[in-house]
Amino acid sequence: MIVSGNFSAILESLPSFERAAEEIKEILLTNLIMIGEVAAQTFEEEERVRLVRNRFTECGLQNCSSDEKGNGLGILPGKAGEQYIVVVAHVDTVFGTEVDHTLDLRPDTVVGPGLGDNSLGVAVLATLPTLLDKLDIGLKSHLLLMAATRSLGRGDLEGLRFFLANNKLPISAGVCLEGARLGRLSHRSVGMIRGEVTCSVPEAYDWTQFGASSAILTLNRLISKIAEIPRPNRPRTSVVMGSIQGGSSFSTMATNASLRFEVLSDSLEQLNFVWAHVENIVAEVSAETGEEIVLNVFARRDPGEISFSHPLVTCTRSIHDALSIQSRIDPSTSELSAFIDRDIPAITLGLAEAKRLNKIDEELAISSMFTGLAQLVGVLLSVDGGFCDER
Repeated sequence: MIVSGNFSAILESLPSFERAAEEIKEILLTNLIMIGEVAAQTFEEEERVRLVRNRFTECGLQNCSSDEKGNGLGILPGKAGEQYIVVVAHVDTVFGTEVDHTLDLRPDTVVGPGLGDNSLGVAVLATLPTLLDKLDIGLKSHLLLMAATRSLGRGDLEGLRFFLANNKLPISAGVCLEGARLGRLSHRSVGMIRGEVTCSVPEAYDWTQFGASSAILTLNRLISKIAEIPRPNRPRTSVVMGSIQGGSSFSTMATNASLRFEVLSDSLEQLNFVWAHVENIVAEVSAETGEEIVLNVFARRDPGEISFSHPLVTCTRSIHDALSIQSRIDPSTSELSAFIDRDIPAITLGLAEAKRLNKIDEELAISSMFTGLAQLVGVLLSVDGGFCDER
């Protein structure tokens, strides 16, 4: 299939892309099961990357390899020019080996942990060369497919950041793939500081002193004070309390506890303002209680964006309209920010409809995956055709 050099022709071809995606359903689902049933917590992604790299090789991609951070890479050469389009999906998930990764393939859905974040994204990455070959689409630009490691949590996008910092390839655009949800269109990176507070009661702690408490109650005190930090409605700023752990039993005073949380903001000034208050609160409570309270930062993103009117965004919205997809303009703290930090226009796309997202029994609708793939092909053709260039 040859798509002529105008954007209307791409829109008109989208239904055929969707049909072609459905025709390679077995390949897509095989890749999804193969990849999704391998545990890949952050820093433990080697086996999943190996599978993806093997699929790249089987599809005839060039320079199939891993770099120093373990990223899986493969290049589908373009027919002309020197520009690269980078399509990236992070391979790590929040579920470790303690979780059963067996996926349940049903007539209309797939059920299991980590599907939307991000086994489907990686499976689509591995399936994309087959779909382009079936459609007889040869891009002018080189297509660099990347299975990125060390993205979540303490990984702090280390895989993609390393790649972008150490490769001088002329990259025209980045497309970040997330399994869920279909219609997701992120063009803005939210500022974020992800931290952990650990509270420990010293062995010599005086439990008779005024105000003596347990580590859990101390964290509760911290949380209450953090919740009182003034935050404006605009620019949007929030504090997300992620998890709290501590103590050992009903009858034993907790001597250790930890809190994981994020500060999010559209404004770098507000992000730093709130974080400065958090640091002061930790110091204050530690001094008052005599407990050892340590605040660690293990991930940070500065806010950034390409504009809503950027051609990459407007073309993607038009593709969504043509496929009857409801665009969901959600901000992102994912790989998008690494591209924006390098002044590379990029978006994040969702690939399938999901239920119970981030649960161990998460469910993805199979039919929606074909629409997600058609959307991706449309975006790649739009970038390759120059329709997403700022003029």
